[in-house]
Amino acid sequence: MTTGQPSFPRQHARTQRFTLGAPRGYSLSPDGARVVFLRSASGTDRAQRLWVLDLDEGREFTAADPMTLLAGAHEELSPQERARRERTREGSAGIVDYAVDAAVELAAFTLSGRLFVSELRAGTTRELPAPGPVVDPRPSPDGRHVAFVAEGRLRVTAVEGGGADQVLAEPDGPEVTWGLAEFIAAEEMGRHRGFWWSPESDRVLAARVDNSPVRRWWIADPAHPDREPAPIAYPAAGTANAAVTLALLGLDGSRTDVTWDHERYPYLARVHWSAAGPPLLLVQSRDQRDQRYLTVDTATGATRTVHDDEDEVWVEPFPGAPGWTPDGRLVRIADEGGARRLFVGDRPLTGAPLHVRAVLDIGEDDVLFSASGTDMKDIGVYRVWFRGSGDQGGWERVGERPYPTVSSAVRGGSVVVLSQSSVDRPGARVEVVRLAADGGETTLATIASYAEEPLLTARPRFALAGEREIPCAVLLPTGYTDADGPLPVLLDPYGGPHGQRVVAAQNAYLTSQWFADQGFAVLVADGRGTPGRSPGWEKAVSRELAQVVLEDQVDALQALAGSFPFDLERVAIRGWSFGGYLAGLAALRRPDVFHAAVVGAPVTDLRLYDTHYQERYLGHPDEEPAVYAANSLVTDEGLSGAVEPHRPLLIVHGLADDNVVVAHALRLSSALLAAGRPHEVLPLSGVTHMTPQEQVAENLLLLQVDFLKRSLRMR
Repeated sequence: MTTGQPSFPRQHARTQRFTLGAPRGYSLSPDGARVVFLRSASGTDRAQRLWVLDLDEGREFTAADPMTLLAGAHEELSPQERARRERTREGSAGIVDYAVDAAVELAAFTLSGRLFVSELRAGTTRELPAPGPVVDPRPSPDGRHVAFVAEGRLRVTAVEGGGADQVLAEPDGPEVTWGLAEFIAAEEMGRHRGFWWSPESDRVLAARVDNSPVRRWWIADPAHPDREPAPIAYPAAGTANAAVTLALLGLDGSRTDVTWDHERYPYLARVHWSAAGPPLLLVQSRDQRDQRYLTVDTATGATRTVHDDEDEVWVEPFPGAPGWTPDGRLVRIADEGGARRLFVGDRPLTGAPLHVRAVLDIGEDDVLFSASGTDMKDIGVYRVWFRGSGDQGGWERVGERPYPTVSSAVRGGSVVVLSQSSVDRPGARVEVVRLAADGGETTLATIASYAEEPLLTARPRFALAGEREIPCAVLLPTGYTDADGPLPVLLDPYGGPHGQRVVAAQNAYLTSQWFADQGFAVLVADGRGTPGRSPGWEKAVSRELAQVVLEDQVDALQALAGSFPFDLERVAIRGWSFGGYLAGLAALRRPDVFHAAVVGAPVTDLRLYDTHYQERYLGHPDEEPAVYAANSLVTDEGLSGAVEPHRPLLIVHGLADDNVVVAHALRLSSALLAAGRPHEVLPLSGVTHMTPQEQVAENLLLLQVDFLKRSLRMR
């Protein structure tokens, strides 16, 4: 079902949501001389290249081109690499990730499971002999060795000399791997690494993962019945997790096991090892109401608690934290006094209205971090001083603009790569700036984007809806005037944890604007449970996930109906993943409000989703079965909330999805059939949770519009 002519759905698909050609993945040398990054050659080229911007010479050059290195051969991915890319939602090709030494003079990466290193000053690249397929290679801080994982073994090889590589750790069981993040860490904790070099480059702190306790599920491809189903170790809510331990592995062959109370704190959420202090671990209890910051004695492997966070609802791990200041103080993010704050030692350096999101870098005198403020859609980069001339309290925004932005940054020494998106322009502006010691900045260069310009321009209108002031964006058809009258409404939310949609970025609304241009008033609402506002806002969904998130979508719709041309007799909702769950809730439990729903890759039986995510919000299913039953879509208790009249539902799901498995959609369809509720099911053969295939992504948009127009009688 293709259009035959250039169209937004086709452009959106072939550019992978306008991400191809955009620079990303920055590293900066500590002397401020080099910026290293990834970027493909055009807005439709999937193959990422490794680039270097030499700031002293003012020139940009390619350090590694996958087409040259592979001599034009098709890239082949190992199952381990495919799994890593699915966890990080990586849909491009080529050099999708790399790691550098401390001086940012050497980079290591893989192509087709082969190990390559780039000398970044010279811009030359060569292959190192290594048994493959190689996964996650990382140079030692001194740049003399590269550690990597191959077939579950953690290995190390010398950069020079061409000698045989060395096995640092060998699996001691068929389900054991060394140096890789387990499924639950990569999917839910944001920890994608499984080993960390010592600052002295003589040892590696490595995770041993034993997946044997984890229940096995099978992902089949019904379109190819000749192929065997693929087994995955999936820790569904209430079932066993992988057993994760740590060991210090010396290049001299030594091994020291790291000990802590694994029974009480089974989750390894973060690991930090820098020259500023001993290895630092963040471990969590299974109920996620308690997390401890532990230091590791590198001589004995014993650990010591340096801080303990407790919360009656849940604790949260954050990007970039914990860490050490150069003088050995703990840097962390924690919820205190109704605000999400940045702490150095016991001292809070921030407070309301800032809502801290991530630690970006810890400097000699300051911390660089990201946060949102009073305007939740405005996400900025800030610096705060913990000693020196700026140690008088307060914070400073980096790269402040006279309009809201969505900003991120990477720092090396005094140089920062600052990426800023806004509603007024597509993509992001990327600047290289030098920060002054006492505040202020100087722009040194810009990094060009080769991403395509979208065929349309999104024009979101922002509002705070109702008594709870729910952040919303409304998009109307391009050229709409009041004389055109009321419009059928399409709610387009994510609406749940870790998924903020109302942000100050043009690209965030392109798909919503395209739906608006098909004749809808599109409403995007970030209700309770979404990030960026306050700890209480996020944690309001505890044990009442379905009721709270659905209530806020209804309240936002009704509160804005008097201000926008909403036809409340024709209201639909679409969503994917959590948004798909929310769309299913809307059609089944509030058919008085919603008249049709596109339910994409939904979690319907909450017992079938993973431990770390589901138990955070709903508790353990064996201890609180009624909570799971009430919040699920397919249980008797869950369906009891489904009332008349029956509303059209289109259920869409990828058959290769190993995150939200297709059993969710099938169980929902079976429950609807048993209840006599008509619905449509669209299975996507060979498609995972992120739907990277170009034709699928394009036609999926077109099919949704067709379904919505039919269901709302717009033809």
